[in-house]
Amino acid sequence: MSDLRIAIIIGSTRPGRNGKGVADWVLAKAADRSASYELVDLADFPLPHLDEAMPPAYGQYANEHTKKWAATIAGFDGFIFVTPEYNHSTSGVLKNAIDYLYAEWNNKAAGFVSYGSLGGARAIEHLRGISAELQIATVRQQLSFSLFTDFENFSTFAPGAQHDDSAVTLFEQVEAWAGALKPLRG
Repeated sequence: MSDLRIAIIIGSTRPGRNGKGVADWVLAKAADRSASYELVDLADFPLPHLDEAMPPAYGQYANEHTKKWAATIAGFDGFIFVTPEYNHSTSGVLKNAIDYLYAEWNNKAAGFVSYGSLGGARAIEHLRGISAELQIATVRQQLSFSLFTDFENFSTFAPGAQHDDSAVTLFEQVEAWAGALKPLRG
């Protein structure tokens, strides 16, 4: 599994966002894993609302920002999406970034880490349906953090130790599925 690359995608670009702190925690928890985990911050990929003329399934990207995003995602075997919950769903910027691509997501594994007033569970449920359409195999384990109990003053991420074992299970599942799917990508 040491050749596996897993992206931890920060699914918010909002000023004052909590996602960076959550993603940094996930990355720190994954530090001793045999797979390689890397942060991918959507703030570094300023994608406008989907502006490609051809559907992503054709893979005929015309814009440089799309080509850069596609090259980044293509290099990973799996993903951990770190998502806020906005209005009972994931963030618009994450949905837009996902919608830009197709083949780059196919036959890869994903896990989810969410946060919000109710732990972000509804954002994960929406991402599971989106992932299925893109042929991303999602794992059962997920992490959900409450703004009331896992953050100080709703802004400083301070999760309890009870999340540590769940994080290990998440990593194990994503790595196992990413490894199993790798031969499908040739």
